[in-house]
Amino acid sequence: MPEPNPLAEDVLHKFLQINRFLRQYARQMSEQGVRPMEMAILRFLLKTGPATVGQVQSYVYRSPGTTSTVIASLEEAGYVTRTRSTEDNRVVVVALTPAGRDLAENTPLGGIALLRQRLGDLEEARLHLLAEALAEIMRLMEVTDNDE
Repeated sequence: MPEPNPLAEDVLHKFLQINRFLRQYARQMSEQGVRPMEMAILRFLLKTGPATVGQVQSYVYRSPGTTSTVIASLEEAGYVTRTRSTEDNRVVVVALTPAGRDLAENTPLGGIALLRQRLGDLEEARLHLLAEALAEIMRLMEVTDNDE
Protein backbone atom coordinates (compact mmCIF):
# COMPACT_ATOMS: atom_id res chain seq x y z
CA MET A 1 0.00 0.00 0.00
CA PRO A 2 1.47 3.42 -0.95
CA GLU A 3 2.34 6.00 1.68
CA PRO A 4 -0.50 8.50 2.26
CA ASN A 5 0.09 11.89 0.69
CA PRO A 6 0.02 14.43 3.58
CA LEU A 7 -1.42 17.17 1.38
CA ALA A 8 -4.16 14.86 0.09
CA GLU A 9 -4.95 13.88 3.68
CA ASP A 10 -5.14 17.57 4.64
CA VAL A 11 -7.57 18.30 1.80
CA LEU A 12 -9.76 15.37 2.82
CA HIS A 13 -9.65 16.46 6.46
CA LYS A 14 -10.80 19.99 5.55
CA PHE A 15 -13.61 18.60 3.41
CA LEU A 16 -14.76 16.37 6.26
CA GLN A 17 -14.62 19.31 8.70
CA ILE A 18 -16.91 21.31 6.41
CA ASN A 19 -19.29 18.38 6.08
CA ARG A 20 -19.39 17.87 9.86
CA PHE A 21 -19.94 21.60 10.45
CA LEU A 22 -22.89 21.67 8.04
CA ARG A 23 -24.48 18.66 9.76
CA GLN A 24 -24.01 20.25 13.19
CA TYR A 25 -25.41 23.57 11.95
CA ALA A 26 -28.44 21.78 10.49
CA ARG A 27 -29.01 20.05 13.81
CA GLN A 28 -28.78 23.38 15.71
CA MET A 29 -31.26 24.97 13.32
CA SER A 30 -33.66 22.03 13.72
CA GLU A 31 -33.46 22.39 17.49
CA GLN A 32 -34.66 25.98 17.02
CA GLY A 33 -37.65 24.66 15.08
CA VAL A 34 -36.55 25.49 11.54
CA ARG A 35 -34.52 23.57 8.98
CA PRO A 36 -31.66 25.21 7.06
CA MET A 37 -33.58 25.16 3.76
CA GLU A 38 -36.54 26.83 5.42
CA MET A 39 -34.26 29.52 6.81
CA ALA A 40 -32.67 29.96 3.38
CA ILE A 41 -36.10 30.64 1.91
CA LEU A 42 -36.98 33.08 4.69
CA ARG A 43 -33.72 34.97 4.18
CA PHE A 44 -34.22 35.01 0.42
CA LEU A 45 -37.67 36.56 0.87
CA LEU A 46 -36.27 39.03 3.41
CA LYS A 47 -33.71 40.14 0.84
CA THR A 48 -35.91 40.16 -2.28
CA GLY A 49 -39.41 40.72 -0.99
CA PRO A 50 -42.28 38.59 -2.31
CA ALA A 51 -41.16 36.09 -4.94
CA THR A 52 -42.65 33.40 -7.13
CA VAL A 53 -42.25 29.75 -6.24
CA GLY A 54 -40.01 29.43 -9.30
CA GLN A 55 -37.71 32.18 -8.06
CA VAL A 56 -37.49 30.52 -4.65
CA GLN A 57 -36.79 27.18 -6.32
CA SER A 58 -33.94 28.68 -8.35
CA TYR A 59 -32.43 30.18 -5.21
CA VAL A 60 -32.40 26.95 -3.18
CA TYR A 61 -31.47 24.64 -6.09
CA ARG A 62 -34.28 22.17 -5.44
CA SER A 63 -37.02 20.54 -7.48
CA PRO A 64 -40.43 22.19 -7.79
CA GLY A 65 -41.98 19.49 -5.59
CA THR A 66 -39.41 19.84 -2.81
CA THR A 67 -39.62 23.63 -2.91
CA SER A 68 -43.43 23.57 -2.73
CA THR A 69 -43.33 21.15 0.20
CA VAL A 70 -40.91 23.37 2.15
CA ILE A 71 -42.97 26.47 1.38
CA ALA A 72 -46.12 24.66 2.56
CA SER A 73 -44.34 23.81 5.81
CA LEU A 74 -43.35 27.46 6.27
CA GLU A 75 -46.92 28.55 5.55
CA GLU A 76 -48.30 26.07 8.07
CA ALA A 77 -45.86 27.42 10.68
CA GLY A 78 -47.08 30.97 9.98
CA TYR A 79 -43.83 32.26 8.45
CA VAL A 80 -45.00 32.85 4.87
CA THR A 81 -48.15 33.34 2.86
CA ARG A 82 -48.90 32.06 -0.64
CA THR A 83 -51.19 33.95 -2.97
CA ARG A 84 -52.00 33.79 -6.64
CA SER A 85 -50.54 36.53 -8.82
CA THR A 86 -53.10 39.12 -9.87
CA GLU A 87 -51.41 39.25 -13.30
CA ASP A 88 -51.26 35.49 -13.93
CA ASN A 89 -53.43 33.14 -11.89
CA ARG A 90 -51.03 30.24 -12.59
CA VAL A 91 -48.22 31.98 -10.67
CA VAL A 92 -47.98 31.62 -6.89
CA VAL A 93 -46.29 34.43 -4.95
CA VAL A 94 -44.66 33.73 -1.58
CA ALA A 95 -44.26 36.50 0.99
CA LEU A 96 -43.00 36.75 4.56
CA THR A 97 -45.39 37.20 7.45
CA PRO A 98 -44.31 39.38 10.37
CA ALA A 99 -43.29 36.20 12.24
CA GLY A 100 -41.22 35.03 9.26
CA ARG A 101 -39.55 38.42 8.95
CA ASP A 102 -38.74 38.42 12.66
CA LEU A 103 -37.23 34.92 12.48
CA ALA A 104 -35.14 35.74 9.39
CA GLU A 105 -33.87 39.01 10.87
CA ASN A 106 -33.00 37.61 14.30
CA THR A 107 -31.41 34.26 13.50
CA PRO A 108 -27.61 34.50 13.27
CA LEU A 109 -26.06 33.73 9.89
CA GLY A 110 -24.24 30.45 9.58
CA GLY A 111 -23.66 27.56 7.23
CA ILE A 112 -24.58 28.10 3.59
CA ALA A 113 -26.13 31.53 4.23
CA LEU A 114 -22.86 32.83 5.61
CA LEU A 115 -20.91 31.22 2.78
CA ARG A 116 -23.28 32.72 0.19
CA GLN A 117 -22.80 36.18 1.70
CA ARG A 118 -19.02 35.97 1.95
CA LEU A 119 -18.49 34.41 -1.49
CA GLY A 120 -20.07 37.53 -2.95
CA ASP A 121 -17.28 39.59 -1.42
CA LEU A 122 -14.42 37.57 -2.92
CA GLU A 123 -12.38 38.69 -5.91
CA GLU A 124 -13.26 37.11 -9.24
CA ALA A 125 -9.89 35.31 -9.46
CA ARG A 126 -10.43 33.66 -6.05
CA LEU A 127 -13.93 32.61 -7.04
CA HIS A 128 -12.55 30.98 -10.19
CA LEU A 129 -10.01 29.03 -8.12
CA LEU A 130 -12.71 27.86 -5.72
CA ALA A 131 -15.01 26.88 -8.59
CA GLU A 132 -12.24 24.84 -10.19
CA ALA A 133 -11.34 23.14 -6.91
CA LEU A 134 -14.95 22.25 -6.17
CA ALA A 135 -15.49 20.99 -9.72
CA GLU A 136 -12.48 18.72 -9.25
CA ILE A 137 -13.85 17.41 -5.94
CA MET A 138 -17.17 16.72 -7.65
CA ARG A 139 -15.34 14.86 -10.43
CA LEU A 140 -13.29 12.81 -7.97
CA MET A 141 -16.44 11.86 -6.03
CA GLU A 142 -18.40 11.22 -9.24
CA VAL A 143 -20.99 13.80 -8.26
CA THR A 144 -23.26 14.84 -11.09
CA ASP A 145 -24.62 18.35 -11.37
CA ASN A 146 -28.29 17.46 -10.84
CA ASP A 147 -30.94 19.83 -9.54
CA GLU A 148 -31.43 17.64 -6.50
